[in-house]
Amino acid sequence: MVEALEVQGANDEKQHHHKSNWQFLVTLAFFEIIVVVFLGVVCDYADATTSTGAGSVTQYYAMFQDVHVMIFIGFGFLMTFLRKHAFSSIGMTFLIGVLCIQLSIVFNTVFEWAFANSQTDLIMTIETLIKGDFAAGAVLISYGAVLGRASHVQILWMIFFELIFYALNEQIGVHELKAVDMGGSIFVHSFGAFFGLAFSWALGPPSEAETEDESSVYHSDLFAMIGTVFLWMFWPSFNGALCGEAFHAKERVVINTVLALCSSCTFAFFFSHLYTGKLDMVHIQNASLAGGVAIGSSSDLVVGPVIAIVIGFLAGAISTTGYVYLTPVLNKCGIYDVCGINNLHGMPGLLGGIAGAISAASADKSYYGNNIGQIFPGRGAPDNWSASKQGTNQFLAVVITLTVSIFGGIATGLIVGYVFDQKKQKFIDEEEWEVPTQEFGASYFPLECNRK
Repeated sequence: MVEALEVQGANDEKQHHHKSNWQFLVTLAFFEIIVVVFLGVVCDYADATTSTGAGSVTQYYAMFQDVHVMIFIGFGFLMTFLRKHAFSSIGMTFLIGVLCIQLSIVFNTVFEWAFANSQTDLIMTIETLIKGDFAAGAVLISYGAVLGRASHVQILWMIFFELIFYALNEQIGVHELKAVDMGGSIFVHSFGAFFGLAFSWALGPPSEAETEDESSVYHSDLFAMIGTVFLWMFWPSFNGALCGEAFHAKERVVINTVLALCSSCTFAFFFSHLYTGKLDMVHIQNASLAGGVAIGSSSDLVVGPVIAIVIGFLAGAISTTGYVYLTPVLNKCGIYDVCGINNLHGMPGLLGGIAGAISAASADKSYYGNNIGQIFPGRGAPDNWSASKQGTNQFLAVVITLTVSIFGGIATGLIVGYVFDQKKQKFIDEEEWEVPTQEFGASYFPLECNRK
């Protein structure tokens, strides 16, 4: 009887593996066919016969590469804290990034046509690629909520559906409400975080037995800290990649972001030591970055150096407090958050959105002169909005982002969870990667640290 059950279990495992393999291959091929067909039909380069194109690479390429480093190295290594999941953390970050850059071009263009009620050829620029990196950032944030739990196929389809909701939300916020969100506090961080939390809730939490390998070791947390340092260093480029040089806007982005990051890092150390009596690497890896998230919406605005530091302080405090007190509560409520994306991106993103709304509502010509329409498009012709109208729309963008992301995450999680199987072995690479078998021996992982 026991042998028969073992044989049946082995056969079921083979069938599951075979099914997952084909789903993965077919899905990847399907996505690339969509991209190739769409770009082949509607995409072109800038007209070389009428424009020199001088300055575009000089203006955008350096910061574009910085954002690239954040997406592929920063996010990837930040997620390597799981002791048996590093291949998936870095490898899937790589794949998610390249798919998002391509698919976001498709969905962003389609929704731009829909909202403009017109169709024109897509002219590829470096700005197009930067927007693809921003979309990848949102999806990678969501990935953090289900890191080690969702299968690769489930993640691929999460990408597909999330980018649809992402493009819809951005069109509503930017083109209908004319909200200013230079660093993506609203449209990238808040959206990605609450989509991921809703997606995680819809998939359902893991059982206690399934969390056995949800732990770190000394060297895995060290690798994760590499991701933190890269993200911390290049965050000003993320906030300012699409910002113009005029009226010192890009300069303000860099200054405000660096000040907020320094402050959040300082207070991540402060509150980590206050709460635990020592320093917790989880807090330092994540809460030190929260200032970059929170300053995003107002990073190009004349908020003042002191306000930038205060925003960073609040972000660091909120983020560390969330890891200590809020994450355990969310996990028990079924909103299982593996990476703590609510603490690094969700709550600091909301803080950033609210700070941006306050900054917009208090902005007048004494700060920007006659250039205020260049900073806030809605305040220029033909709309000529008041400061209070701009501030109200900024806040509406936050509310709509929460609505779209939560609804989209739940819908996507229910669909993906129903159609595709989750990982059978949670928080471990072996099911989906070729790994050296000795890597998973107990002796290889001393001094485990539970991060929950």
